[in-house]
Amino acid sequence: MPLNASEIRVAGTGRVLFAPPNTPPPANFTTDWAAPWVDLGYTSVDGVKFTKKDKLDPVDTWQTVAAIRYVYSDRDLSAKFVLLQVNGDTLPFFFGGGSLTSAGGALAYEIAAAPQVVEHALAVEFRDGPTITHRFVIARGVVTETDELTLSRTAAVKLGVTFTALTPVNARSEPLALWTMNQTSPSAAAAQDAAAKDAAAQDATAGKKG
Repeated sequence: MPLNASEIRVAGTGRVLFAPPNTPPPANFTTDWAAPWVDLGYTSVDGVKFTKKDKLDPVDTWQTVAAIRYVYSDRDLSAKFVLLQVNGDTLPFFFGGGSLTSAGGALAYEIAAAPQVVEHALAVEFRDGPTITHRFVIARGVVTETDELTLSRTAAVKLGVTFTALTPVNARSEPLALWTMNQTSPSAAAAQDAAAKDAAAQDATAGKKG
């Protein structure tokens, strides 16, 4: 692949959203996120950190010292970020489960006594300049880790979470996560056009021979 500066991306600004599990993202990039997707608001300057960990187990034999092959035993795909807004959306997302009640403009959140595994869909969208947008969607996952929550007069309250993808319901036909972008580089687009033209030419040649 040739050097191409137009493919270098900087996540200048972005947002994190969640919805019930398996909620589809917008059909295209001209359509904004709508209910039931909920924007989780401001996040820390660190943005979102993705981690992919694959575990490979060796197959050892009596006749060899080194492993004869490796097999996958685990895949962990997670997103870590810190929420800065404290409200009726972020608190249940951070603590998991519980119940919300509101009256007279006041809000009460009851943290569940027993742990609850609450599944969500998660979406991360970032923009690089005025025209380039990328979206990363996990159709089904859970909050697997939360950071220490500190109340201090010198810093904002931070709700740090790690969100981990779960295997999709239809694992044979659905991805663990989906990364989409509204633009490809000029070279990539040209390569796609050339491939499409070659395929069309081969089809036409095959049709004539038939």
